[in-house]
Amino acid sequence: MADIAGKTQKNPRVPMPEQEPKVRARNFLEVPTGYTMKMAQEEAARCLQCKKPGCVTGCPVGVDIPGFIDLIVQGDMSGAIRHLWKMNALPAVCGRVCPQEIQCEGQCIVGKKGQPVAIGNLERFCADYEREHGTGELPPKQPSTGKKVAVVGSGPSGLTVAGDLIVKGHDVTIYEAFHKPGGVLVYGIPEFRLPKAIVAQEVNFLERLGVKVECNAVVGRTVSLDELFAEGYEAIYVGVGAGLPKFMNLPGENLVGILSANEYLTRANLMKAYQFPDVDTPIPHGKNVVVLGAGNVAMDSARTAMRLGAETVKIVYRRSRDEMPARKAEIHHAEEEGIEMCLLTNPTRYLGNEKGRLTGMECLRMELGEPDASGRRRPVPIKGSEFQVDCDLCIVAVGSGANPLLTSETSDMQLNKWGYVVTDPATGKTTKKGVWAGGDIVTGAATVILAMGAGRQAADSIHNYLTLGW
Repeated sequence: MADIAGKTQKNPRVPMPEQEPKVRARNFLEVPTGYTMKMAQEEAARCLQCKKPGCVTGCPVGVDIPGFIDLIVQGDMSGAIRHLWKMNALPAVCGRVCPQEIQCEGQCIVGKKGQPVAIGNLERFCADYEREHGTGELPPKQPSTGKKVAVVGSGPSGLTVAGDLIVKGHDVTIYEAFHKPGGVLVYGIPEFRLPKAIVAQEVNFLERLGVKVECNAVVGRTVSLDELFAEGYEAIYVGVGAGLPKFMNLPGENLVGILSANEYLTRANLMKAYQFPDVDTPIPHGKNVVVLGAGNVAMDSARTAMRLGAETVKIVYRRSRDEMPARKAEIHHAEEEGIEMCLLTNPTRYLGNEKGRLTGMECLRMELGEPDASGRRRPVPIKGSEFQVDCDLCIVAVGSGANPLLTSETSDMQLNKWGYVVTDPATGKTTKKGVWAGGDIVTGAATVILAMGAGRQAADSIHNYLTLGW
């Protein structure tokens, strides 16, 4: 451990350059601006090249992290990206939005005595370097098997399944309900965190490998799973996500000026409302905005509202900072940009005027009691602590439910009591023969990389089913 301590003190983590907070708070350009080659190699050199790398065990898709980092040190960027592609078809996305701090970086040995190696930043650098300077050479594919697979949903799990199966020689078609592929990557995550051009480039990479993408195809409405089988598909993967909005059922919830984070972010991101007047998608603009919730979606909503011109933006959350589920980096960025955290605060009702428009909300102060089933301390109301918060726009970001469009029309696919698809946790197999599922439609809203991990498991199982019959 002494060697590690000396190395971390001598070679501190290389920070990634960022836009200044006051500047970025009013634009939609990406916040971190990326490493230079020199920065990347300096950071990569901090890796100890462990014989038993904890970082790999912490990665849900099993990327050989020391391997691609060593290739960066050597300056072999073509080798580094191809090493990444072996296990991850979406490195530019993962390098930007994965919670590395609790996964790969959370297991980094260098982090035991100092700051862990910036694995996410290095992954992003590899992907960006390939996009800007690469040859465009594709990874090798196995000979065609003649087997057809349909992937329903083009979010991170669906894209992973498609990428894995296309290189194994299968014919893959993705069916996407929206007019652009990417799922939550395009409708849920703002431009300043994940530029849509990056997602388009990752999808294009799969298309160049041979994956076909059919947009505006609502499976469960325009076509059923059984009809896809009748068209010649031998296996289907369902990755339709958890995009059903949730509200809190508070008095006054029908006032004008209250909307779900799902709708707000979809209008801003996928439908590019932030580009007005070049794009005329309508979106409400609040002067004093309140966001309910404290996950990454809440941070995205609050930071979007600030960029759309709000004078004040408040995050209202009933627990303390320690219980906030958002990534620490996202909370830090939000506060730098002027977002106010109203913690240990619970909304009780909305307030409106005679025109039916939101003017504020009534809240209660809370204190933390004993832990609940989630392991977090249960918030308890403080009697007589009611107070009011002025706001003309409230964005509700307290979670989402299972997308029911497909599942409600597929009676022979078992669902649990919350409407999520029941699967074999080791393979992703559903109770319907020839159908697999994964990502948020199975687990509920989670992270991009966990959805990708589920896609990887399912792809392996589908490949065995198509080639070995099991």
